[in-house]
Amino acid sequence: MNSRLQCLRNKLKAQNIEGMIISNPVNIKYLIGIEAEGILLLTRKENIYITDSRYIEMVQSKLTVIDEIIITNVKDITDEDYQNYFSFCENVGFEEEYVTYSKYKEYMHKYRINNLTETEQIIERQRVIKDDEEIDNIRKACQLTDNCFDYLLSFIQVGMTEKQIAYEIQRYFIEHGASGLAFDSIVASGVNSSKPHAVPTDKAIQTGDIIAIDFGCRYNGYCSDMTRTIFVGYVQEYIKDIYNLVLKNQKQTLEQMYEGANTKMLFKMVNNDFNLHRYELTHALGHGVGLDIHEEPSIGPKREMLLKENMVITDEPGIYIPGKFGVRIEDTVLITKSGCETLTKSSKDYIVI
Repeated sequence: MNSRLQCLRNKLKAQNIEGMIISNPVNIKYLIGIEAEGILLLTRKENIYITDSRYIEMVQSKLTVIDEIIITNVKDITDEDYQNYFSFCENVGFEEEYVTYSKYKEYMHKYRINNLTETEQIIERQRVIKDDEEIDNIRKACQLTDNCFDYLLSFIQVGMTEKQIAYEIQRYFIEHGASGLAFDSIVASGVNSSKPHAVPTDKAIQTGDIIAIDFGCRYNGYCSDMTRTIFVGYVQEYIKDIYNLVLKNQKQTLEQMYEGANTKMLFKMVNNDFNLHRYELTHALGHGVGLDIHEEPSIGPKREMLLKENMVITDEPGIYIPGKFGVRIEDTVLITKSGCETLTKSSKDYIVI
């Protein structure tokens, strides 16, 4: 059987859950590699994927005997079929973080379920640890991101707008094998860089500007995430101390990222150093990366988790001076037993274009 499905079944069994309704397309992509409108049912004995005529041929071409999936066209299913899928199942799981209350009621009625139970993000927690195939996809997405950054350094010119640069990022990724953007690119120049999630504007790049570029792509559905802060023409002296402080903490965090490291303590280590210099880390130090650009774990002040081998996370300290400028430096990182591997490899020293 498909190893990811088997692992999920084992986890459900440990919670005394006999079946599950999976409707989140990201979780379906993770479990069986299908990107189509549909729903995946794990019943007591069978895995059933229900879709419609638009996708049947594509789904059949994607799934193999190993997956052990029964593909069903929704038009061929009767009310009795729906009611029989979970016969003799006392507990059936669902994705409580994804399913609306109206959809919950629909499932209860359609499938005649005794107890539709929360699964506490059981699939999302399984996705936290990446397998070799997932790591390879993320590694390729990161390589494309590094290549794009190299290209941008020769592309960006004084007078060009933030929107033009953001558009060029998207064009580059599509033309070089990515399946699209991992998220809407952030290109923030001058005073706009003080906004951590700035939206590209028609502001023109000027000599003396600082530019924060936060971007990434998808490769086979898997994301990359990198931020570099660069300079136009020259580095203004008043920015250097903050840039150096952010870079120092970004590198020190990499040294502390290994299996068993405490996410809350990683955040605290950086924020304490920022506080000593009268600054504050106003957002999480990092987050998981995979099929979603933001996954568990969150490396912040409130939630605590120990890093594990083959987690993929970001390391992204930043300092922002409202109305003036901001500096953020971010890498995508693979956790190993003895340390970590930085998957985004672009230079973090002063870059002047």
